[in-house]
Amino acid sequence: MPMGHTATEKAGSGGLTATEHRLANGLRVVLSEDHLTPVAAVCLWYDVGSRHEVQGRTGLAHLFEHLMFQGSANVKGNGHFELIQGAGGSLNGTTSFERTNYYETMPAHQLELALWLEADRMGSLLAALDEESMENQRDVVKNERRQRYDNVPYGTSFEKLTAMAYPQGHPYHHTPIGSMADLDAASLEDARNFFRTYYAPNNAVLAVVGDIDPERTLAWIERYFGSIPGHDGKQPPRDGALPDVIGEELREELREDVPARALMSAYRLPEDGTRAADAADLALTVLGGGESSRLYNRLVRRDRLAVGAGFGLLRLAGAPSMGWLDVKASSGVEIPAIERAVDEELARFAEEGPTPEELERAQAQLEREWLDQLATVGGRADQLCRYAVLFGDPQLALTAVQRLLEVGADEVREVAAARLRPDNRASLVYEPTGSGQEPGEGTDGTDQKEAAQ
Repeated sequence: MPMGHTATEKAGSGGLTATEHRLANGLRVVLSEDHLTPVAAVCLWYDVGSRHEVQGRTGLAHLFEHLMFQGSANVKGNGHFELIQGAGGSLNGTTSFERTNYYETMPAHQLELALWLEADRMGSLLAALDEESMENQRDVVKNERRQRYDNVPYGTSFEKLTAMAYPQGHPYHHTPIGSMADLDAASLEDARNFFRTYYAPNNAVLAVVGDIDPERTLAWIERYFGSIPGHDGKQPPRDGALPDVIGEELREELREDVPARALMSAYRLPEDGTRAADAADLALTVLGGGESSRLYNRLVRRDRLAVGAGFGLLRLAGAPSMGWLDVKASSGVEIPAIERAVDEELARFAEEGPTPEELERAQAQLEREWLDQLATVGGRADQLCRYAVLFGDPQLALTAVQRLLEVGADEVREVAAARLRPDNRASLVYEPTGSGQEPGEGTDGTDQKEAAQ
């Protein structure tokens, strides 16, 4: 088989290994054996997300996530779902700023079926893409936008904060969901050109993890993917670099039918793949990662200013990452009182940094999240793809936990002092119109990760 260089490396996360291969058409393949359970995960990342879109044609990356489940040359209609689920497997796809992924977890003896299905739609989706399927999925995506963004309390907050933190013309200014107008304007030819450009084997990474025979798996991959031609027309995404800080405090007040007053803020933080991003993740975990965090203890438990407070990190590789603060006010509490308490806690943290106990707890919390991901075949396949696509090296997924544990308290304090400042935030202040309900449960600060997909 015309495979390229193959390398194996053992990492610190439970002795997990991964091997890398490349087909002649440019498809990168990552395999990781795990015979603990008789299942196998297939994960395919295409290096295309909303950051690759141009003004006036936003939402195409997300639209294609849906079109990929509408049939291909040899699989009609909902056949992809029917075949996978009929074989005892599960499947889905998601879109973010930086990639689109598709994944299946199968009984190990059904692995070949999942590989054939992914290859069939990579190689032949255009044969089945017509006006009917385009209109069908355009309506599905528009309805998803209504359900997740436009018609739910605080639903457009992520979109609004992103647009504030990343200025007009920046590749991350718009979110993956796209605008209604752009979805309406997209033509069938726009979609076909988008697919030809980005859904090529040399713009993808395929990871297979689980109870596999590597040699036989590679033979199947070569058989089904090897004849799909590459494509050289892709343009690199626009530069996402920005100053470390916004330079002023941006603020927008909204009167909407929401259950409670709320303060939501976005901070520019270091790009993913850096030690500083790991330090920022630890800082936000100490400050707002759950009910033991500083902000929760101050705002909810001690001062009873809020019913929920969370601070989470949306990691981005091609632009500054985004720290997302989400506080829902207690009944009768005004937002300025919450802002004063938040600023006091951030200033104190910037001055003192985390205590040894706080740092240890934050590292343990993030380590557990990482190990939970790597413990499942699907989670491991996804992380191998992520590090291959965004950072060029899937092996980095297997050592990420160790890098996190090496970050010191001074680094955590320094990133907070440099970035968690009033002149580096964009804020939304929600005031209920009066028809809202009583305040609900709090947030853990991770909603922005869902909104980005």
